[in-house]
Amino acid sequence: MSLSDSQTKVLQKGLNFAVTPDKLPVEDFVVATESACAGLPLSSAEQLRSEVAGILKTAKPPKNNITKQERDALKELRKDKDLLVLPADKGKATVVMDKSDYEKKVSDMLADERTYDKLQSDPTQKYKRKLVSILKRLKDKKRITEDQYKFLFPTAENVPRMYCTPKIHKPGNPLRPIVDYTGSIGYNTSRALADLLAPLVGKSVHHIKNSKHLAEEMSTVLIKQDDVFMSHDVVSLFTNTPIPETLNIIQRRLEEDRDLKSRTNLEVDDIIELLSFIVTTTYFSFRGNIYQQKFGTAMGSPVSPVLANLFMEWLEQEAIATAPITCKPKLWKRYVDDVAEVVRRGAQQELTDHLNSIDPTGNIQFTYEEEKEGTLPFLDTLLVRKEDGTVKLLVYRKSTHTDQYLNFQSHHPLHQKLGVIRTLLDRCNTVTTEDQDKEQETQHVKRALTRCGYPQWAFNKVEQQKKRPKQKELSTKQQEKSKGMVIIPYVKGVTEPLERVFRKHGIATAVKPKTTLRSLLVHPKDKQEDLAKTDCVYRIPCQSCDQVYIGETGRTFGTRLEEHKKEANNIDATRYTRSQKRLALKEEKKSAVTDHIARNNCVIDWEGAKDTTGTPPPPPPPPDVKW
Repeated sequence: MSLSDSQTKVLQKGLNFAVTPDKLPVEDFVVATESACAGLPLSSAEQLRSEVAGILKTAKPPKNNITKQERDALKELRKDKDLLVLPADKGKATVVMDKSDYEKKVSDMLADERTYDKLQSDPTQKYKRKLVSILKRLKDKKRITEDQYKFLFPTAENVPRMYCTPKIHKPGNPLRPIVDYTGSIGYNTSRALADLLAPLVGKSVHHIKNSKHLAEEMSTVLIKQDDVFMSHDVVSLFTNTPIPETLNIIQRRLEEDRDLKSRTNLEVDDIIELLSFIVTTTYFSFRGNIYQQKFGTAMGSPVSPVLANLFMEWLEQEAIATAPITCKPKLWKRYVDDVAEVVRRGAQQELTDHLNSIDPTGNIQFTYEEEKEGTLPFLDTLLVRKEDGTVKLLVYRKSTHTDQYLNFQSHHPLHQKLGVIRTLLDRCNTVTTEDQDKEQETQHVKRALTRCGYPQWAFNKVEQQKKRPKQKELSTKQQEKSKGMVIIPYVKGVTEPLERVFRKHGIATAVKPKTTLRSLLVHPKDKQEDLAKTDCVYRIPCQSCDQVYIGETGRTFGTRLEEHKKEANNIDATRYTRSQKRLALKEEKKSAVTDHIARNNCVIDWEGAKDTTGTPPPPPPPPDVKW
């Protein structure tokens, strides 16, 4: 396998690099506008449509931000069916693999009959009936509201799809399995359970929220000469988390939670029943086959990190309480399954053996790493013990880290590029503990970003922004004026005036790049048929004229299309006159497609209907009500 110079050059820009669009994404702007209009008075909605149409009428695509050779290289990479382009598991590297090698590694992993079971049929409908039965019972008992029931009801029926990212920082480059649950029957329930259980996480004094929190905790630590730094890491925590034991742990925690009644109307048994359903129905597709995960939780399910965290809190409590005095940790700081400790020198293996004996199933096993020359990497920091016993922190990067950040030529809005500078410098200031090290890290950041095309004026602008007083948060009255939010693609020279128009009408906007190298090249998951896609924007052309209907649905495109056809057939079947059709339409309150048929006596081109979604929109937030 070899890449041309142009292919290598374009991949070096990073997978988050956004290419300027060849044509304006008019359909995305139209969908966003109609979404905004739904919350506006009729007169304001018409004005908004008119203003948006005026901007789009004169808009033009921006200049290309890559060369013709690079565009050709992208086309070649997309056409090459023998290659897979993947993001590395860590380090922002781009990995190009022979597809056959990737397929073999995944097949070998799925051949583990202890963890995975190949199914003979798709269990989606069976699982859907079971979930709906639980939700209906909870609604009938007034444990969930009608709004919550509608949010949790599995309208989308995607089979979760598994893909893998290569761990290039580990020997042999093993793969990390990830399951895409978006649009699956249990996705919304999993998200809601994660939100409900989140307040239980982090109660332990050993819990670390992030690198900044770690720096604060280490500021008072003193290490004796006969002590040693070490770290432990669980081998494949998610797929090895013991489910029955974890559910028992969570049940006890919920029963002790005094604030639970203020967060939900659900009983503890209701929560455990929903959790049990989610974690025992872990299935996914890979290359046309469907597999059941028999043990543990799946990385990709929203509730999995919460379950893993709560299990690890129980394990650390048991481990510390029962550790022999000869290997009892003098310091224990944990972030999910990564643990940093200080122990008596020579007790490293004894502590590891003790940790590996805690899980009653024997599945949770730890590996460990000792300090080298007084330093120990942990998270994205490097812990350094000084001669006086105090600890200083540096920013740490693995040897495989590429220093590849968002390229300045990427078709992203300026504020997001400045945000890269701000984020890296903020990490420098909050993690690095000594001034001399802060200066060295600042220079490293500037050199890395300069290689990514960042000009000096961008750094100056960030410095100026930091000196300005922080803006006060919006008052409650100002927040109430907001009439919603829409997501629009970024097109330089077009998105900015559209944002101003939306803002004038009280609509907040979020901006996303339209086409990134990731969306063009990274396709490790099973391909979905258009009719099976959920959370999509679609178009239905008219066969009799040049009009096109653009819609958006959270369900499958096929389901929504059949509804359009049924509504249209009902109008056609009556053989009304045009005026009678309009009357029937008014009475039945059908969609704009049937309205077009009734008003113009047109025929719809159903065969030409297609999904036009580029990057799927993020899922809607849970309803802002109690459980």
